[in-house]
Amino acid sequence: MSLDRQPSTIPGVRFGAVPRHADARGSFRELWRETEPGSGRADAQEPSSRFVQANLSTSAAGVLRGLHLHRRQLDYWVVASGRAFVALVDVRPLLSGAADRPPVETRELRPDDWVLIPDGVAHGFLALEPLELLYLVTNRYDGSDELGFAWDDPAVGIPWPLVGGRGGRGGRGVRGGQPIVSERDASNPPLAELVDRLRATSG
Repeated sequence: MSLDRQPSTIPGVRFGAVPRHADARGSFRELWRETEPGSGRADAQEPSSRFVQANLSTSAAGVLRGLHLHRRQLDYWVVASGRAFVALVDVRPLLSGAADRPPVETRELRPDDWVLIPDGVAHGFLALEPLELLYLVTNRYDGSDELGFAWDDPAVGIPWPLVGGRGGRGGRGVRGGQPIVSERDASNPPLAELVDRLRATSG
Protein backbone atom coordinates (compact mmCIF):
# COMPACT_ATOMS: atom_id res chain seq x y z
CA MET A 1 0.00 0.00 0.00
CA SER A 2 2.74 2.43 0.92
CA LEU A 3 6.27 3.41 0.08
CA ASP A 4 8.65 4.10 2.96
CA ARG A 5 10.50 7.41 3.16
CA GLN A 6 13.69 8.27 5.03
CA PRO A 7 13.43 6.83 8.57
CA SER A 8 12.34 9.15 11.36
CA THR A 9 14.67 10.12 14.18
CA ILE A 10 11.78 9.65 16.66
CA PRO A 11 10.99 6.08 17.79
CA GLY A 12 7.64 4.83 16.53
CA VAL A 13 7.20 7.57 13.91
CA ARG A 14 7.09 6.44 10.28
CA PHE A 15 6.96 8.41 7.05
CA GLY A 16 5.93 7.16 3.63
CA ALA A 17 3.98 7.85 0.46
CA VAL A 18 0.82 6.34 -1.00
CA PRO A 19 1.31 5.07 -4.57
CA ARG A 20 -0.98 6.81 -7.07
CA HIS A 21 -2.31 4.83 -10.02
CA ALA A 22 -3.37 7.24 -12.75
CA ASP A 23 -4.53 7.23 -16.34
CA ALA A 24 -6.51 9.54 -18.62
CA ARG A 25 -9.67 8.98 -16.54
CA GLY A 26 -8.20 10.03 -13.21
CA SER A 27 -6.38 8.27 -10.39
CA PHE A 28 -6.74 5.75 -7.57
CA ARG A 29 -5.00 5.70 -4.18
CA GLU A 30 -5.23 3.02 -1.50
CA LEU A 31 -4.84 5.08 1.67
CA TRP A 32 -4.85 2.33 4.29
CA ARG A 33 -4.98 -1.44 4.56
CA GLU A 34 -4.91 -3.31 7.83
CA THR A 35 -2.30 -6.07 7.72
CA GLU A 36 -0.96 -8.63 10.14
CA PRO A 37 1.44 -7.44 12.87
CA GLY A 38 5.01 -8.50 12.17
CA SER A 39 4.54 -8.40 8.41
CA GLY A 40 7.13 -5.66 8.07
CA ARG A 41 4.71 -3.43 6.16
CA ALA A 42 4.36 0.22 7.02
CA ASP A 43 0.61 -0.22 7.48
CA ALA A 44 0.85 -3.11 9.95
CA GLN A 45 -0.24 -2.41 13.52
CA GLU A 46 -1.21 -4.28 16.65
CA PRO A 47 -4.86 -5.40 16.91
CA SER A 48 -5.25 -3.18 20.01
CA SER A 49 -4.39 -0.11 17.92
CA ARG A 50 -7.00 -0.29 15.17
CA PHE A 51 -8.34 2.92 13.70
CA VAL A 52 -11.88 3.78 14.76
CA GLN A 53 -12.40 7.19 13.16
CA ALA A 54 -11.37 9.03 9.99
CA ASN A 55 -11.43 12.82 9.59
CA LEU A 56 -10.73 15.30 6.81
CA SER A 57 -9.22 18.64 7.79
CA THR A 58 -9.07 21.59 5.40
CA SER A 59 -6.84 24.58 6.09
CA ALA A 60 -6.18 27.85 4.27
CA ALA A 61 -2.60 28.82 3.53
CA GLY A 62 -0.97 30.14 6.68
CA VAL A 63 -3.11 28.17 9.15
CA LEU A 64 -1.17 26.46 11.93
CA ARG A 65 -2.73 23.68 13.99
CA GLY A 66 -0.90 22.50 17.10
CA LEU A 67 0.96 21.56 18.98
CA HIS A 68 -1.35 18.75 20.11
CA LEU A 69 -0.55 15.76 22.29
CA HIS A 70 -2.40 12.50 22.95
CA ARG A 71 -1.54 9.84 25.51
CA ARG A 72 -4.04 7.25 24.25
CA GLN A 73 -4.25 7.82 20.51
CA LEU A 74 -2.18 6.97 17.46
CA ASP A 75 -2.60 9.22 14.39
CA TYR A 76 -2.11 8.41 10.71
CA TRP A 77 -2.01 11.48 8.45
CA VAL A 78 -2.20 11.51 4.65
CA VAL A 79 -1.91 14.73 2.64
CA ALA A 80 -4.74 14.69 0.10
CA SER A 81 -3.84 18.03 -1.50
CA GLY A 82 -1.55 20.96 -0.80
CA ARG A 83 1.66 21.13 1.22
CA ALA A 84 2.17 20.92 4.98
CA PHE A 85 5.15 21.75 7.17
CA VAL A 86 4.82 19.08 9.88
CA ALA A 87 6.45 19.35 13.30
CA LEU A 88 6.78 16.42 15.73
CA VAL A 89 7.96 16.71 19.34
CA ASP A 90 8.68 13.57 21.36
CA VAL A 91 7.41 14.35 24.87
CA ARG A 92 7.98 10.83 26.21
CA PRO A 93 11.61 11.34 27.32
CA LEU A 94 10.54 14.40 29.35
CA LEU A 95 7.71 12.56 31.07
CA SER A 96 10.02 9.68 32.03
CA GLY A 97 12.81 12.02 33.16
CA ALA A 98 15.22 10.59 30.56
CA ALA A 99 15.87 14.00 28.93
CA ASP A 100 15.57 17.70 29.64
CA ARG A 101 14.88 18.70 26.04
CA PRO A 102 12.52 16.88 23.67
CA PRO A 103 13.60 15.47 20.30
CA VAL A 104 12.09 17.54 17.47
CA GLU A 105 11.64 16.56 13.82
CA THR A 106 10.18 18.61 10.97
CA ARG A 107 9.36 17.67 7.39
CA GLU A 108 7.43 19.06 4.47
CA LEU A 109 4.71 16.70 3.30
CA ARG A 110 3.15 16.86 -0.16
CA PRO A 111 0.17 15.09 -1.76
CA ASP A 112 0.19 11.32 -1.08
CA ASP A 113 2.80 11.63 1.72
CA TRP A 114 1.85 10.11 5.06
CA VAL A 115 3.12 10.01 8.63
CA LEU A 116 2.27 7.62 11.47
CA ILE A 117 2.41 9.35 14.88
CA PRO A 118 2.40 7.30 18.11
CA ASP A 119 0.91 8.46 21.38
CA GLY A 120 3.26 10.67 23.41
CA VAL A 121 4.54 12.44 20.30
CA ALA A 122 3.12 15.95 19.98
CA HIS A 123 2.25 17.09 16.48
CA GLY A 124 1.29 20.16 14.52
CA PHE A 125 1.36 21.46 10.99
CA LEU A 126 1.48 24.70 9.05
CA ALA A 127 -0.42 24.84 5.76
CA LEU A 128 2.07 26.19 3.21
CA GLU A 129 -0.78 26.39 0.70
CA PRO A 130 -4.47 25.40 0.79
CA LEU A 131 -4.36 21.99 2.42
CA GLU A 132 -6.55 18.90 2.76
CA LEU A 133 -5.33 16.44 5.38
CA LEU A 134 -6.95 13.06 5.96
CA TYR A 135 -6.27 11.56 9.36
CA LEU A 136 -7.22 8.29 11.00
CA VAL A 137 -7.15 7.84 14.79
CA THR A 138 -7.28 4.86 17.14
CA ASN A 139 -9.66 6.43 19.68
CA ARG A 140 -12.92 8.30 19.42
CA TYR A 141 -12.85 11.91 20.58
CA ASP A 142 -11.85 12.10 24.25
CA GLY A 143 -11.66 15.60 25.70
CA SER A 144 -9.45 14.44 28.58
CA ASP A 145 -6.81 13.38 26.05
CA GLU A 146 -6.85 16.61 24.01
CA LEU A 147 -3.64 18.17 25.32
CA GLY A 148 -1.45 20.86 23.85
CA PHE A 149 1.39 23.31 24.36
CA ALA A 150 2.50 26.54 22.72
CA TRP A 151 3.40 26.19 19.06
CA ASP A 152 6.08 28.90 19.44
CA ASP A 153 7.56 27.74 22.76
CA PRO A 154 11.22 28.92 22.58
CA ALA A 155 12.29 26.01 24.77
CA VAL A 156 11.20 23.66 21.97
CA GLY A 157 12.45 25.84 19.12
CA ILE A 158 10.52 24.57 16.12
CA PRO A 159 11.78 26.41 13.00
CA TRP A 160 8.36 27.28 11.57
CA PRO A 161 8.71 28.90 8.12
CA LEU A 162 7.28 32.31 7.36
CA VAL A 163 4.19 32.23 5.18
CA GLY A 164 3.15 35.10 2.94
CA GLY A 165 0.08 35.72 0.84
CA ARG A 166 -3.50 35.55 2.00
CA GLY A 167 -5.28 32.91 3.99
CA GLY A 168 -8.54 32.21 5.76
CA ARG A 169 -12.01 33.54 5.07
CA GLY A 170 -13.05 37.13 4.80
CA GLY A 171 -9.77 38.19 3.25
CA ARG A 172 -7.66 37.60 6.35
CA GLY A 173 -3.99 37.78 5.52
CA VAL A 174 -0.92 36.26 7.16
CA ARG A 175 0.60 39.40 8.57
CA GLY A 176 4.34 39.59 9.04
CA GLY A 177 4.70 35.90 8.35
CA GLN A 178 2.68 35.03 11.49
CA PRO A 179 0.38 32.01 11.17
CA ILE A 180 -3.37 31.89 11.74
CA VAL A 181 -4.07 29.91 14.92
CA SER A 182 -7.18 29.05 16.87
CA GLU A 183 -7.93 30.67 20.23
CA ARG A 184 -7.28 27.34 21.89
CA ASP A 185 -3.86 26.90 20.30
CA ALA A 186 -2.93 30.52 20.98
CA SER A 187 -3.62 30.03 24.70
CA ASN A 188 -1.76 26.74 25.17
CA PRO A 189 0.87 26.74 27.96
CA PRO A 190 4.63 26.19 27.52
CA LEU A 191 5.68 22.55 27.22
CA ALA A 192 7.41 22.58 30.63
CA GLU A 193 4.14 23.57 32.30
CA LEU A 194 2.23 20.78 30.54
CA VAL A 195 4.89 18.21 31.49
CA ASP A 196 4.80 19.30 35.16
CA ARG A 197 1.01 18.93 35.16
CA LEU A 198 1.12 15.47 33.60
CA ARG A 199 3.79 14.28 36.02
CA ALA A 200 1.73 15.53 38.95
CA THR A 201 -1.43 13.74 37.81
CA SER A 202 0.35 10.46 37.00
CA GLY A 203 2.18 10.29 40.32
